[in-house]
Amino acid sequence: MHLPSFAAPQFKGKTNSGPHGDFIHELDYVVGDLMATLEQLGIADNTMIIFTSDNGPETTSVIHMRVDHDYDGARPWRGVKRDSWEGGHRVPFIVRWPNKIQPDKVSTELTSLTDVMATVAGIIGVGLPENAAEDSFNMLPAWFGESQSPIRPYLLEQAFGGLRTLSIRRGSWMYLDHTGSGGNRYENDPGLKPFALPETAPDAPGQLYNFDTDPAETTNLYFERPEFVKELKSLLDSVQSHWSKPPCTSMNPDTF
Repeated sequence: MHLPSFAAPQFKGKTNSGPHGDFIHELDYVVGDLMATLEQLGIADNTMIIFTSDNGPETTSVIHMRVDHDYDGARPWRGVKRDSWEGGHRVPFIVRWPNKIQPDKVSTELTSLTDVMATVAGIIGVGLPENAAEDSFNMLPAWFGESQSPIRPYLLEQAFGGLRTLSIRRGSWMYLDHTGSGGNRYENDPGLKPFALPETAPDAPGQLYNFDTDPAETTNLYFERPEFVKELKSLLDSVQSHWSKPPCTSMNPDTF
């Protein structure tokens, strides 16, 4: 739920959790109303629904919900919107597709919103041109519970600081090619400052975390696991060098 938290009049004051709580309640109602409409139209069992978000929770709503209602939309992850840490990027990704996807199943496959394009193209049997959706992977095997190995080899992320705040995730390892959050300035924001974590490797030029052992990203393993730092930074640098190539100046209309 994005700011501003302006719930419709019929939802104001319904949750005792402030404006943002009311707004979330409205979202829940709208989704339920949509589902009921699909049922009434008789197409619910032949409709695929994806429920997701574009980024982690906004700072203002997180601060108020934490302080006023002891609720944290980013928990247990570190960080919020604009940050490189997991709380800034990880979002729900829920797919409902009766008779296609088994309900109540959870996949550990690494995925991104960019993967929706290749996945939907796979569903409708359309091939994508080579110069389209370069960072999109068909996730149908994961949705169907058929994938035997990682479909996406790595995931590239960017915080609010642009190319200076890139990070790369592969498996359970996350490497941040910068110091700090990459986005919000916790030391200068009185609302966020109480939630800042101490830096365990203050002299490190980057950050390395393992989500299997440290999902909250509390311990920077930059100096303890240099082999992963070297490997992931090399991979990140190779991706950046690909970006730096001059753009194509000509187009073949037959490819579209």
